[in-house]
Amino acid sequence: MTTVLVDYDSGNLHSAQKAFERMASEVGAGAIIVTADPDVVARADRIVLPGDGAFPHCRAELFARSGLAEAIVEAVTARARPFMGICVGMQMMATTGHEYQETPGFGWIAGDIRRITPSDDRLKVPHMGWNDLVIDTPHPVLDGIATGDHAYFVHSYAMQVTHAAQRLAHVNYGGAVTAIIGRDNMIGMQFHPEKSQAAGLRMIGNFLLWAP
Repeated sequence: MTTVLVDYDSGNLHSAQKAFERMASEVGAGAIIVTADPDVVARADRIVLPGDGAFPHCRAELFARSGLAEAIVEAVTARARPFMGICVGMQMMATTGHEYQETPGFGWIAGDIRRITPSDDRLKVPHMGWNDLVIDTPHPVLDGIATGDHAYFVHSYAMQVTHAAQRLAHVNYGGAVTAIIGRDNMIGMQFHPEKSQAAGLRMIGNFLLWAP
């Protein structure tokens, strides 16, 4: 069994690779491969799409690599391979991003990526640091995770879901801010699970064993 972390020059993959390798070893989930090769992505049993920076730039970088985005879409939508999006990788699951310009996402989770607007002017944007998860909908990847567990965030834009049932968890930051989305074989995390200590590692381990 192989899990691919997609490398499209959108962020440092070192910490994510180490976290996934650690948990794959602990749960017996096989190899972790970091690659930009569409053929390797197409053959993978699980796909992880990370992303740091601005939504339009990340999408452009992904689609600039011949066949890579198409291999992801084929594996996830046609062959139902388990998929995890992290940070901007999660945001690209949405219908449309609104950072700097309107940018289409994959459209897997209906909704828009819009700038965080806390009701409390004392709360700064970007939303950076630790925050407490509030679990909205149970999910196998959240097994062992409870409301109040911490996750590490660095972002200025967040998902506004169209269908409430597809928001699996949120955090409070001058209002509800989406933290986890999902449906079918897809899950996305606005925070960085690889930097979220015990809770993040637990979610990574659960994902590596998830059989939707």
